[in-house]
Amino acid sequence: MESGLVASHRLRLPLPSAAAAGAARSHLLRHRHPLAAPAPAAAPLRLSLPRHVPRPTPLCLPTALPLRPSLPPLRASAAAAASPAPGDDASSPKFLGVETKTLKKIVPLGLMFFCILFNYTILRDTKDVLVVTAKGSSAEIIPFLKTWVNLPMAVGFMLLYTKLADVLSKEALFYAVIFPFIAFFGAFAYVLYPMRDAIHPTALADRLLASLGPSFLGPVAILRVWSFCLFYVMAELWGSVVISVLFWGFANQITTVEEAKEFYPLFGLGANVALIFSGRTVKYFSNMRKNLGPGVDGWAISLKAMMSIVVILGLVITGIYWGVNKFVIDSSSMPVVERKKKDKPKLSMGESMKVLLSSRYVRDLATLVVAYGISINLVEVTWKSKLKAQFPSPNEYSSFMGDFSTATGIATFTMMLLGRVILRKFGWGVAATITPAVLLLTGVGFFSLILFGEPLTPLMTKFGMTPLLAAVYVGAMQNIFSKSAKYSLFDPCKEMAYIPLDEDMKVKGKAAIDVVCNPLGKSGGALIQQFMILSFGSLANSTPYLGGILLVIVLAWLGAVRSLDSQFSPLAKQELEREKLLKAKAVETTATVVGAGNGPDCEYITYLALVLALIGTSHSPTAKY
Repeated sequence: MESGLVASHRLRLPLPSAAAAGAARSHLLRHRHPLAAPAPAAAPLRLSLPRHVPRPTPLCLPTALPLRPSLPPLRASAAAAASPAPGDDASSPKFLGVETKTLKKIVPLGLMFFCILFNYTILRDTKDVLVVTAKGSSAEIIPFLKTWVNLPMAVGFMLLYTKLADVLSKEALFYAVIFPFIAFFGAFAYVLYPMRDAIHPTALADRLLASLGPSFLGPVAILRVWSFCLFYVMAELWGSVVISVLFWGFANQITTVEEAKEFYPLFGLGANVALIFSGRTVKYFSNMRKNLGPGVDGWAISLKAMMSIVVILGLVITGIYWGVNKFVIDSSSMPVVERKKKDKPKLSMGESMKVLLSSRYVRDLATLVVAYGISINLVEVTWKSKLKAQFPSPNEYSSFMGDFSTATGIATFTMMLLGRVILRKFGWGVAATITPAVLLLTGVGFFSLILFGEPLTPLMTKFGMTPLLAAVYVGAMQNIFSKSAKYSLFDPCKEMAYIPLDEDMKVKGKAAIDVVCNPLGKSGGALIQQFMILSFGSLANSTPYLGGILLVIVLAWLGAVRSLDSQFSPLAKQELEREKLLKAKAVETTATVVGAGNGPDCEYITYLALVLALIGTSHSPTAKY
């Protein structure tokens, strides 16, 4: 076989002298026979270049191969790349065991994430207060608002975002997206809300409701309080756009995979800390009404204070982003990582349905996703309607939501710490059963208090409660524990279920669930509620039927978990045994290679073989390019 070095110069190598050949042979065995006398040095083997090559330079092969401890020359480039240069990882300063250049990225990202989620909690609590407690509106507006306003605006925004991404730089795109949010929330508190009586078409909404009937209270309320609905949509978009698109896009752009594995889980814990502090903030400003005189719009003052915090933290977010781009990201020392996009199959709706119907495993996994989305929506909207009945004032409603957010943050933080213990000690089946079991128990208790609470009134009175207040507390517990169980157990179990599948089904099954099941789960509950409201006249009249639907869905969810566990556990064991077998084979192969060399490492054996091939090819009289 011809050497690439010889071929590249179109060389014909002359046969070496007997002395040179003997010296080479003697040296090749020198590391195996250290007591043997070293051979005398031989003249270097010179290569004859063709005449057409200008200014020929003699090429000398080494008279002696390097001893084993030295680095093989053929690996010099890899060694140079692996060896730490000045300013690299080995010599870079560290703080608390973490490189300072990594901290310069992670600490600002953590502050950004905290501010974004702090704002999101305030906005999420405020949007419900506005649309639920507004005059002429109720919780019945939420399913219509999510389906016919929020979804179209989200689609339109993403289309606009993709267009802007083609013409703007990444930094300009970030500012172009986040500044309209900041400007809107500031303008809403100081301009739109004070002008609500002038800009809301209350008279037109009253005429429409009188002609259409009370069943259309929700759709008509969207027109009646359109500015509140716009705030609701912008608050929802803050969560999906600023968190998912802007922040995580920027974080993935400037962090390496190793940094992400180490610090991204801490961001999840930090999110719940932000939830706790922002809940306390909402609670504080909502209680400002108690210290104000009569005739003062306490909610307007609270709204201005909270939106001022949102605007200030929004500017802090943009300032951190600018600072990281200006002072931390340096193209010469810290290049932005450009990752190759993975090819994901884009399945149509029909193709997704075929994948779902073809595999029992994927069908069970899809049932989990759809059941969670529907069941959480069925309980949440009904709970918010009872919450308005218990706390009709915006300040009281907002104060309770502040306590709710704080409790959710504490419960989720605790469950995230316990989730790994539950998975490791009890297995996938138990961990996946906890979320539907919590929903079933709290859901049955919630709907039972609503439907059969009157006989319990004397007993509740002894504890200073009413059936309505008890239903509000039980519904809050249902929302708190179901959401904390989702983040700590449901999501990890769902992602783990994809692991044992073969590559084709893993990719196609996940794509099918993303196309069909995620939208169906999110909008399914809203569509069911809309049908019930329009059919029975109100959400209160639909409560018994919603409770029955919830029971059926959660039982189907539990059945799917049991079926999936019976398939997942054997596949997971096979996957674990396969990994152990591959590791054992790798260790055995390594031991065989090392033992066959009687000591030399693999790189040295590879080097020796290549040099012998070079010498053998150069001695062949038929070696040609």
